[in-house]
Amino acid sequence: MKLKEYLERAHSIGRLKVIEEPLDVELEIPHLAYIEIKKEKPNVLLFKNPVDSYGRRYDIPVVMNLFAGFDLTETIFGKHPDRISQEIEEILHMKPPQKITDKLGTLKMLFELKNVFPKRSNKKGSCQEIIIKGNDIDLYKIPILKTWPKDAGRFITAGQIYTRSLDGNMDNLGMYRLQILDKDKLIMHWQIHKDGNHFFHDYRRAKKKMPVAIAIGGDPLYTWCGQAPLPYGIFELLLYGFIRKKPAKLVKCLTNDLYVPKDADIVIEGEVDPEEFAPEGPFGDHTGYYTPVENFPVLRVKAITMKKNPLYYATVVGKPPCEDKYMGWATERIFLPLLRTTTPDLIDYHMPENGVFHNLILAKIKPIYKGHAKQIMHAFWGVGQMSFVKHAFFVNEDAPSLTDYENITRYILNRLKPENILITEGIVDQLDHSSYEELVGGKLGVDCTGDEIEDRELDILSDKELEDKVKSLDDLVVELKQYFTDTKNPITVIKVRKNKSMYEVFKKLKNLKNHLKIAIFVDEEHNDLNNPYMLVWRITNNIDALHDIWIEEIIGIDATAKSEIDGYKRKWPEDVFCDEKTIEKLKKEGLIDVNDDFLKKFQII
Repeated sequence: MKLKEYLERAHSIGRLKVIEEPLDVELEIPHLAYIEIKKEKPNVLLFKNPVDSYGRRYDIPVVMNLFAGFDLTETIFGKHPDRISQEIEEILHMKPPQKITDKLGTLKMLFELKNVFPKRSNKKGSCQEIIIKGNDIDLYKIPILKTWPKDAGRFITAGQIYTRSLDGNMDNLGMYRLQILDKDKLIMHWQIHKDGNHFFHDYRRAKKKMPVAIAIGGDPLYTWCGQAPLPYGIFELLLYGFIRKKPAKLVKCLTNDLYVPKDADIVIEGEVDPEEFAPEGPFGDHTGYYTPVENFPVLRVKAITMKKNPLYYATVVGKPPCEDKYMGWATERIFLPLLRTTTPDLIDYHMPENGVFHNLILAKIKPIYKGHAKQIMHAFWGVGQMSFVKHAFFVNEDAPSLTDYENITRYILNRLKPENILITEGIVDQLDHSSYEELVGGKLGVDCTGDEIEDRELDILSDKELEDKVKSLDDLVVELKQYFTDTKNPITVIKVRKNKSMYEVFKKLKNLKNHLKIAIFVDEEHNDLNNPYMLVWRITNNIDALHDIWIEEIIGIDATAKSEIDGYKRKWPEDVFCDEKTIEKLKKEGLIDVNDDFLKKFQII
């Protein structure tokens, strides 16, 4: 499916919004897309006239929010992701056919598998209709966006990054951000755990420059494949062929031996010098925080090729929900059978988008023996990108749907007991800011597969009554709100004006153990106690289970920003917020059609 073909489909069902007004690639376009994707039924956006603050008008339109909802994501895949999952399951459990009909079905399945392998051609593709080399190379002629006010510059956010191992035996497709450094230079942000980075270190040891190709646009499924968590060494475009039932068609780059999709809209060819690094960032990332400045490799551009009338596809990441909500949903459904190969008693799992995926997982299992849930916890923490998951809750097969958040939370709270809580240590995502040590942090696993716990005698007070008692213990407390007071483990969220370790306040709270069971501390600034969606985002982002969870008669959780008073030595990042002047300008132009309550709900400004 070509990108323009997809846009025609979105238009035919009234889900393509075309913006003719000239809008700036810095803040205006990404801010509008950021607000749109948070709507209940978002639209794909096509910006026909991108400009910049220097008066430049771009000939290349910008398209955003391709994965705009569950229905449009299903359109991209051509079927529901559960159906793809089922097809993978069938292959994994293929048995020798017994009947002629079984044999025919097996033959059909095996015949279709030949389509998984990409077809490579040395002829030019439509992505090479325009060729730019030498002094004509200028990345600033592409409408690359600056998303957030404090971003270090403009970033490619939806590039398909094609690389090959030093020995030539493995190809990889990844999705990493790239910051413009100069008109012919980019900074390659491939994190330490990514396959592209593994290849890079081999080149670095060999003191050789590493070829890289960045494809933008083309079939939207290419972009999804770039973030698919396949095992090391498996080329992500094999998954493209499996889903499409036809191979990805690739053409050779002009300046290196890499192959890219022939129908990509734009291709940037270059090489990474293993000895050339530059400070990259800050950048407002999918965690909803700015990631800090770090040194990453520099990519020197050797050629830019494109279609005659290309589109520039970009995505915006930040506080949830964003486009990755729908990309992650497809990933979650499709990869369930592969997870079951190491955890066969896993029934289902779900990663809520306001848990920023790697921060929270809910899993439904069929426990067979004591400790079974803990065994699966360790299996999760040892499998590919699942190893980055920080907080995992396991429930029995009789639990409500994992997406029925209110009832699944009630189910968990009625079965939560200290002896079934496992806190350990493992690797965390490089973007995780809560860990006291970069790349390594706490892991929380909770086994809620058992029966409801016995009644606990609690004297539930009103919020006001409990707040008065808590404030009498410590004057840092500003406000509190209780959730799920009808369960065995009510949650009390406490807003504080922090100037000391929260553990000191927690110790005092134990005097109120007859009134509360779980106390969660959040900062006064930027937190609304009546907004549970964003509280989940904040809490799961901000805790390192090894340091920030205390189980002493009651359970305490410190989700405040950390500093030296907590023994935290790193620099705590800032939240991402849209630029208020830009939002006001877009409002005046009638381009923003949401009210202030909407902006407040998702902490947009």
